Amino acid sequence: MRRSRAVMAQNIATLVVFLLILVPHSSDAAISCSDVIKDLRPCVNYLVKGSGKPPAACCAGASALQSAASTPADKQAACTCIKSAAQKINPNPQLAQALPANCGISLPFTVSPTVDCSKFVHTHIYILFSFATLI
Repeated sequence: MRRSRAVMAQNIATLVVFLLILVPHSSDAAISCSDVIKDLRPCVNYLVKGSGKPPAACCAGASALQSAASTPADKQAACTCIKSAAQKINPNPQLAQALPANCGISLPFTVSPTVDCSKFVHTHIYILFSFATLI
């Protein structure tokens, strides 16, 4: 029984190493900040002085961005870009937080000036590490 557990632990450790090799790194981001800005440009007026529902062009851009940011590295790059741009345009916080829901999309992060964008690159590693420590 003891030997069987040791073999199983070794197999899982080997699997974790292989999976860590396959996890994308931050330099693998295919999305650029200019792509993010282009997609979200129609949202700027709404986020700064709007009310009600966001314009259709804004929601189309937000949806396009959601589709384009498919890897953890892309999500980190998009998050970092949005966070940087938000500091320059000073959006209405309530409108910014409600934008994903108002456009019928979901984001993998909270729209907030304090969001930690670095979490998107390491999410898979944390999950794998947690799994490995359970054994």
